Amino acid sequence: MITWLTALPVLGLGFVGAAWLLRRRARHPARSATRVLLACNALLMLAGAALLGVTLTAGPSAAASPRHAVLGAAVAAGTATGSHGAALIGAAIAVAGSSIGAAIAVAYTGSAALAAMSERPEVFGRAMVIVGLAEGIAIYGLIVSIILIGKS
Repeated sequence: MITWLTALPVLGLGFVGAAWLLRRRARHPARSATRVLLACNALLMLAGAALLGVTLTAGPSAAASPRHAVLGAAVAAGTATGSHGAALIGAAIAVAGSSIGAAIAVAYTGSAALAAMSERPEVFGRAMVIVGLAEGIAIYGLIVSIILIGKS
């Protein structure tokens, strides 16, 4: 609950900043669109850092009701430790990083494959293999995250 209370003002500021940047008039629309995207990315990065800070500094929550008594007993017994949360954050970073890398790789290889296929349609098979290899980067991140979650 406290995470959302921390995140809501940051998200609100992000929306206000993006609206302000969209209303500004620039000579070059491409430059203003780039500025908007960079500002939104910076605000999302700050919001993510704030959420990460809150997550890492938060302790185990107390059992608020009888239906949470089992969870409270598990935390008290030491089965859920801080290293489990760190492994989950590491798994999330592995999946996010590999997915972003795969997206960039597929963007470049896909556009090159389409350009090659427009000139010579018989290179379809070779081009799709290269695009598939670029997509494999995301699968590697998923495998790493499964290993991290399994060891926690």
